[in-house]
This record gives sequence, C-alpha cells and structure tokens, in this order.
Amino acid sequence: MTSKPNKKHSAALGFIFVTLFVDVLGLGVIIPVMPKLLETLGHIDVSTATQYSGYLTFTYASMQFLFSSVLGNLSDRYGRRPVLLSSLLGFGIDYIFMAFAPTIGWLFVGRTIAGITGASNSTATAYIADISTGKNRAANFGLVGAASGLGFIIGIGLGAYLGDLNVKYPFMAAAAFALINAAYGYFVLPESLALKNRRRFEWKKSNPISSLRNLGKYPALTGLVASFSLVYVAQKAVEYVLSFFLIEKFNWTLNSIGTLGIFIGVVLVAIQGGLIRYTIPKFGQEKNIVAGLLFYTIGLTLIAFANHGWLMYLYMIPYCLGGISGPALQGLITGTVSPKEQGELQGSLTSLTSVAVIIGPLLMSSVFHLFTHRNTTAYFPGAPYILGAVLMLISVFLAIRSFKKSKSGKPKAQSEKLKAEG
Repeated sequence: MTSKPNKKHSAALGFIFVTLFVDVLGLGVIIPVMPKLLETLGHIDVSTATQYSGYLTFTYASMQFLFSSVLGNLSDRYGRRPVLLSSLLGFGIDYIFMAFAPTIGWLFVGRTIAGITGASNSTATAYIADISTGKNRAANFGLVGAASGLGFIIGIGLGAYLGDLNVKYPFMAAAAFALINAAYGYFVLPESLALKNRRRFEWKKSNPISSLRNLGKYPALTGLVASFSLVYVAQKAVEYVLSFFLIEKFNWTLNSIGTLGIFIGVVLVAIQGGLIRYTIPKFGQEKNIVAGLLFYTIGLTLIAFANHGWLMYLYMIPYCLGGISGPALQGLITGTVSPKEQGELQGSLTSLTSVAVIIGPLLMSSVFHLFTHRNTTAYFPGAPYILGAVLMLISVFLAIRSFKKSKSGKPKAQSEKLKAEG
C-alpha cells in the first residue's frame, strides 16, 4: 500500500529536481558569458561591465520580489502543478528572448521576464514540503542544493563552451531544457497539494511587503531568517562577481571559467546530494548550520587572497562545504509551518531572498568596481569576498543566538525530533 505513494513521490522529486536544475541552469549559463556579452554589446571594460551586471540582477530580483508571493499563494489555491508548468514555459520563452537581445537595454527586458517566471522556486520548494515528512524533510531539501550544483555544472559549462562559439548559443540551449521539462512535467507530474489543504487566494497575502511581514508570525525564527538573508547576500560575491574576478585578476578565458564552474558543480552535487544525507541525521540541523556557515567564511576569505589561479580549485572546496547549512536552515524553518501555509511561507522566503539578491549583486559589483577601476588608489579585486566572509561570520552569531533563544521552543524541539528520527 505504501509503495505506490513512494514511487509517485520519487518521480515527483525527480521532476522538481530537474525544475530547480533548469532554474539554476539559467543563472549558470549567464555567469561565464555575461562579461563577454556586456563588453561586446556596450563596448566597455570588465570593471564597468560588473556594474551593469549588478543592475541587471537588481532588475531580475525586483521582479522576483514582486511576484514570488503571488505565485506561492496561487499554488496554495490552485495547486503546485499548474504554477510550476506555467513558470517553466515562461522560462523557455525568456531564454529565447535573451538569445536575440541586440543591446544591453534589451537584456533588461529579458531579465524582467526571467524575474517573473523565476519566482517558481517558491512553488517548487512548497512541493517538496508537501511530500516530505519530518524524517526526510531536510534531506529532500538537499535536492535543492544538488540541483543547484548540477545546474552549475551544465549551465556554466554551456555558458562557457557554447558562449565561446557564439553568445547566443547558451541561451538557446537553456530554452530547450526549460521547454522539454515543461512538456515532460505536463504528462508525469502529479499534484502534491490535496484539496483539503488548499485555501482561498487573497491579494493581501500576495503583497510582497505583507509576504515579508508574514514571517513575523514566527518570532522564534527571527534569528534564523536574518542569518538566512545574510547568507544569500554574501553568496552573491561568488555567484555574480566570480567571472569578472577571474578575468580581472588571472586573465582567464571562458573555457577556464567553465572548467572551474564544472568543478564547483561536481563538489556541490557530492556535498548536497550525498554528504548532507549523512551529516544531518548524524549531527543534527543546528550543528550543520553552524559548521556550514563557518566553512563559507573560510572559503570566501581564502578566495579573496588567492594569488595563483590554480588555488581557486582548492579554495572552492571549503566554500562549497558551506552548502551543508542551506538544507538544514530551510528544513528547520519549514518544519514549523502547517501544510496549508507552505506555499505562503516559501513565497515569503523567496521574497526575502529576492531582497537579498536585490542588495547583494549591487553591493558586491559596486565594491568590485570601487577596488578595480582604472583610477582606484586601493586595487584589490578580492574585496567583495572579504565583505562576504564578514557577513557569513555575522550570520554564525545570529544563528547561535537564535538556537539559545529557542532552547525550549518549537524550532529546537523540531530540530531534536528530526535528529532522533533520522
């Protein structure tokens, strides 16, 4: 009697994995090719191109902020399936649009479309929460990290190698992935949200500001949510500045950047698709969170002071080990919410990460430009990574403080329960 639901859940998790993979694939495709694309379209240098990249990401994240809570609440009303499939279709259309953008101005239009459709992440994570139990919740959220790793492998590889041939080719490949996955999901993806757990759609709850305020319903999680936000801001130093950093400091080619991206993806898949399935049951969510954040801090500091290109491979290992904190954080937070509110919660968290993505790339790209432009008196390309390390260190203290405050509260009890069940 239990095998059929398990098989359905496995198939659904596979689809969600691919959906999140396609989401990150879009980011991966853009990362290596963006410096070349901006330099070519705008006839500008690497340092100036970094600023444009920050503005483009600001546009993308702003749209995510505005629409993530809408899609999350729509999924609570009509189910996860139609929202996911519609978003994938939108992704495919957007990538085709981006492939043929003739100027930097058109890239902003494309990023607007991508931001709206990219808000599907909140629905995908709500789907995982729907079909997960206390025992496997954190491990299933590890699929998000594994999908991110694989997305980086394929995305950065495509962006680098295909972009070396023609800057349009990576976007066309990403479009094919999105549209094929949408067609596949139409035939195989079951609905995860039971009719009894659906609720009426309310525009008030779909307001992005209201969506953020909804997090206030869980005061015991304030420290964790703050830590969650700082982690996302700090990560932008790697996600959005790394290609510019490698070109500026080591004069790397697209192929060299792509090879490092593939290496990062392999390490992320190994850690978040395998390692955390051992570390979370063994050590518990709280220890995974603290250890992961410390690994992030160490990795970012080392990257900042790398003086040889080959060291980037070595220093990316502790940085990637920081990924053990993400699934534990998300598993701890979502474990406090009822099935009826998972879409709303994930919409709120996605709105929060969108704010972080609005702030992070602008901040990191501005810091990079400040320390690398032609007239700078303090040349230091690693400055964004030092800032990221400081933010990660602050997040460690916020998380520990939250654990102490909730020692006798629900988050702590939930954490210990998950550890015992694991």
